[in-house]
Amino acid sequence: MFFAGLFAIYFTLRSTSPELWADRTELLNVTFAAVNTAILVASSFTCQMGVFAAEDLQPYRIAKGQVNAAGRRRLFGWGMVEWFWLTFALGAIFVSGQVWEYAQLVAEGLPISADSYASAFYITTGFHALHVTGGLIAFILVIGRAYAVKNFGHKEATSSIVVSYYWHFVDVVWVALFLVIYFLK
Repeated sequence: MFFAGLFAIYFTLRSTSPELWADRTELLNVTFAAVNTAILVASSFTCQMGVFAAEDLQPYRIAKGQVNAAGRRRLFGWGMVEWFWLTFALGAIFVSGQVWEYAQLVAEGLPISADSYASAFYITTGFHALHVTGGLIAFILVIGRAYAVKNFGHKEATSSIVVSYYWHFVDVVWVALFLVIYFLK
């Protein structure tokens, strides 16, 4: 519901101030944002690979060429922990990219206080970045839990699945934001 409200801000702004929208969207680096988006989308795939490993109760790396409990070969031989660390890294790169983009826009004369478009842009993308950061913290907690338990079981696997649901939701929201912010001119 919260993000629906943020989308409403964008659509209202676009309909009431088309000239402001046109001027400000010219400052956006669509290529950089597309690469950053691809990084976040890739993190959904790595997250899901971690979930598959967790479902097979394989929190850690198994020897290359070994098969998991279901008789399937593991990609790279990785377990949940390795996939979640990779997902964490990709998510951190995405948030760092957002920070870099903010710095570039401020340098180009678009601080949050510039106008209603700037406020909507920073609030919308900033709240999304906060949600991604929350997901990164959740990944650290799940990875820590995998190291802390004696036997990685159904309860720990369920935690990784729940975190993946959140992560996939955050990714889907970003894809929608990306299309609205960067392509809806």
